[in-house]
Amino acid sequence: MRFDVITLFPELFAPFLTCGVTRRAYESGLVDVRLWNPRDFADGRYRRVDDRPFGGGPGMVMLAEPLTLCLESIRADRAALGAPDAPTVLFSPVGEVLNHAGVERWSGSSCGAVLICGRYEGLDQRFIETHVDLQVSLGDFVLSGGEIAAMALLDAVARLQPGVLNDEASHQMDSFNPALDGLLDCPHYTRPEAWRGQAVPPILMSGNHAHIERWRRDQRLALTQRERPELVRAARRAGQLSMGDEAFLADLPKNPEPDA
Repeated sequence: MRFDVITLFPELFAPFLTCGVTRRAYESGLVDVRLWNPRDFADGRYRRVDDRPFGGGPGMVMLAEPLTLCLESIRADRAALGAPDAPTVLFSPVGEVLNHAGVERWSGSSCGAVLICGRYEGLDQRFIETHVDLQVSLGDFVLSGGEIAAMALLDAVARLQPGVLNDEASHQMDSFNPALDGLLDCPHYTRPEAWRGQAVPPILMSGNHAHIERWRRDQRLALTQRERPELVRAARRAGQLSMGDEAFLADLPKNPEPDA
């Protein structure tokens, strides 16, 4: 799949695309990332891409014309290479918050997207209304630009591609995954068995895999109920909680904490 990223700072993506396990997705072309700078499509000696907002107020607003010319060039390039049409996505507080289900949809997409990384006070609203198909948010906070949000989406999509992770099944045990019924993942431990007076839970050393899996399920339930109870309610509505799960939750105040 192909992602075209419109950004005033393409250099920010250089280390991101060449480091870590997800680089396999980019190097192999499983996730084809192409960077476009709207400044290359701006007029004038200084290739200006922003101006003061009408009506006054602080900050600057990104101009519609350089963004439009950049987007038109992307669409022409896609068409010349036979790439499918793709939605234009703006990272914005207005958008729907990105979650695991959304990442899975992007991961299974054949067309990818055009990702717009806004800066300053935002984009001219006329460009948004004319060209943006979807707005996406990472949460109820504001970043200095959309580049980090674009990297977050690309990273989440890349790690779900076949062959990217060392163990292709490992992402199925991630928090929010349907394989875990949308719950948070359980705590994990590794060597040494005792670290600064803290021991690994004995059940993990027992070798009894059935008991270990039950313990892990219980810890997922306990952690999710404590930190994200709405995820437990969603799993219950979907019929994903067993009688054993419900019994554990009903008795939860008497159960040990996840690190016990």
